[in-house]
Amino acid sequence: MHDPYAWPLDFEALALVPLLVVGYAIAARRFPTPRWRIVCFGAGLALILAVFLTPLHPIALQYLLSVHLLQNVVLAEWAPALCVLGLPPGLAAAAGRHRAIRILTHPFVALPLWAGTYFAWHVPAVYDAALERPMSLLHVEHAAYFATGVLFWWSALQDEPHRLSGGARAIYLFGAFVIASPLGLLLALIPTPVYDFYLHAPHRLWGLSPLTDQQLGGAAMALEQAAVLFAAATFFFLRFLAQEGRADAYRSLDRASFVKSSSEVRHGR
Repeated sequence: MHDPYAWPLDFEALALVPLLVVGYAIAARRFPTPRWRIVCFGAGLALILAVFLTPLHPIALQYLLSVHLLQNVVLAEWAPALCVLGLPPGLAAAAGRHRAIRILTHPFVALPLWAGTYFAWHVPAVYDAALERPMSLLHVEHAAYFATGVLFWWSALQDEPHRLSGGARAIYLFGAFVIASPLGLLLALIPTPVYDFYLHAPHRLWGLSPLTDQQLGGAAMALEQAAVLFAAATFFFLRFLAQEGRADAYRSLDRASFVKSSSEVRHGR
C-alpha cells in the first residue's frame, strides 16, 4: 500500500520547474522585468512544487479524487495564470511576433483549447486510464493542462499580441466561467461515483466515501472557478468602466474648451 503522507520526488516537477526557472532567468536578463512580475512567476512555480512534491501528490494519485481535482486546477488555472502574469511585456511582445503564438493565444482558439482539454481529460474512461498509467498518459494530461492554461490566460493578462480592451477581457473570462463551471457542478450533483479508479483506493482516507469525495471535489472546483474566473472578469469590467469614464471626462473637457474658444473668436478676443 502506498504511503499517503510520503513526500515524493516527482519527475514532472523536478524537470519542468528548473527548465522554467532557467528560461525565465534568461528572459529577465534580456527584457526589463518589474519585481512584482518575478514574484508572480515564482509563485506559479511554487504552486506546482506544492502539489507535486508534497503528500498532496500521492493522495491525489491513489486515494482522493477531490485532491486530484485540486491538483488539476493548480496546473490548468492557478499556476499558468501566475506564470503568464509574470512574463516580461517585452518577451510577450517578441513571442507575439511569431504566427503560431498569435494563433494559439487568440481568444477564439485559446478558450476552446483550454475548455476542451478540461472536459476531455475528465471523461471517466480517459481519467481512469491516465491514473492507471502514471508514467506515461498522466504526464501527457498534466502537460496539456499547463500548456492550454498558459494559452488561455495569455490573452487575458498580456497586452501582446492581441491588445484586448478591458471589456473584451471581461467577456472572455466570463465566457470561460460559463463554459467551465458545469463540469464541477456535474461532479457535485451526480448521485453515483463516476471514476472507478477511486472506488478501489487502498483505504478510505479521512473517512470519505467515494461519493462524498467526488461531491466535495466537484463543489470545490465549481466554487474555485466561480471565484477566480468571475473575479477576474469583474476586475477587467470595472477597469473598462473606469477607462470609459475617463474618456468621457476628456471628451467633455475637449467640448468645453472648443465652445470656449469659439465664443472667444465670435467676440473678437
